[in-house]
Amino acid sequence: MDIHPDEEGEAKQVQVRFITKLQQPYKVQQASISIPANLTRFGLSALVNNLLLTSNADWTTEPFDFLIDGELVRMSLEEFLLAKGISAEKVLEIEYIKAVAPRNQEEPSLHDDWVSAVDGSNDGYILTGCYDDLGRVWKAGGICTHVLDGHSGPLTSVCNLMPKVDSIVGQVVATGSKDRTLRLWKFGEEDPIDQTKKIRSVKVLRGHTDAVQSIAAIPSGDVVCSGSWDCTINLWNTTANDPEDSVSVKKRKKGGQDKEALSESCGKAINSLSIGGESCALIAAGSSDPVLRVWDPRKPGTLSPIFQFSSHNSWISSCKWHDKSWYHLASASYDGKVMLWDLRTAWPLSVIDTHGDKVLCADWWKGDSVVSGGADSKLRISSGVSVM
Repeated sequence: MDIHPDEEGEAKQVQVRFITKLQQPYKVQQASISIPANLTRFGLSALVNNLLLTSNADWTTEPFDFLIDGELVRMSLEEFLLAKGISAEKVLEIEYIKAVAPRNQEEPSLHDDWVSAVDGSNDGYILTGCYDDLGRVWKAGGICTHVLDGHSGPLTSVCNLMPKVDSIVGQVVATGSKDRTLRLWKFGEEDPIDQTKKIRSVKVLRGHTDAVQSIAAIPSGDVVCSGSWDCTINLWNTTANDPEDSVSVKKRKKGGQDKEALSESCGKAINSLSIGGESCALIAAGSSDPVLRVWDPRKPGTLSPIFQFSSHNSWISSCKWHDKSWYHLASASYDGKVMLWDLRTAWPLSVIDTHGDKVLCADWWKGDSVVSGGADSKLRISSGVSVM
């Protein structure tokens, strides 16, 4: 690696030792070496790849990220050490991890209108909702196995009732629509998966008086929660015989005043919420501004976000925690981009810019893929994302 002199002569040097939790063939020798202090993460990545190549002639170059004292490096080493007050006189331990960025972009799955909702919680398929009033089940990019036909308005939200079943046998999913209803759908072992099959809903849940905007299910799949523009949250028993068995939840008043256990405000309308992160206790929110915010309701005495990420340049339509990482989450925006984030740095790890219009929804799939849909009427799959 060439070392270019700076204005004062040769570039400053620092003693470092590269460490990693990755298994072979990703480990380099942990002996300390002297490197230029002006290297950024790209230079560090090239250096680690060169070290790996010296011990493995078959090594294929791949990008890495770097952590110092648990924080991702997003500037030169010299700038990072100065900003953090870390002495350059001692041997600096630098941990390297696989860079979180898609390696592949699969062919888009085309819809007839805006793709407004996506659920990737089942490894066997992707569930989408569309403004053409239909839901769809995708086995993979471009392979639609089922069309969910029954709503009379655009779909706004979709969810799997039992997402961790790694099969498309006996699956039950829920959809919410601007037609003010929720519908439950079932597809099973007898259904062909080599051609698209149109199915009808097995249950219609009526009770909202305005558009259903969001839905979610408890892990057992017995209860579905829905939020609506009618300002109510309904809880639905999915196993009850009565198709309209629900409990409506409204803000209750005491002494003429609204009584709330805890309120966290960002000053903007909230478009998306996701719970995850450390101990599944952090709240991420996308709002009608370009800022992705994260709160920790366990921290007493403050209602301010503990993290704010500001790289989008339009409203954030969707955000989602990775279900196996305390640090990683994805956001989608009307700026046409999906961004991948790590709480250990203020800058996005990766920007996915494959949509030609607003991105309306995004989710993780199979742990190493990001699925997204938007106003370009496409479901996009970005795979090979090394989060763990």
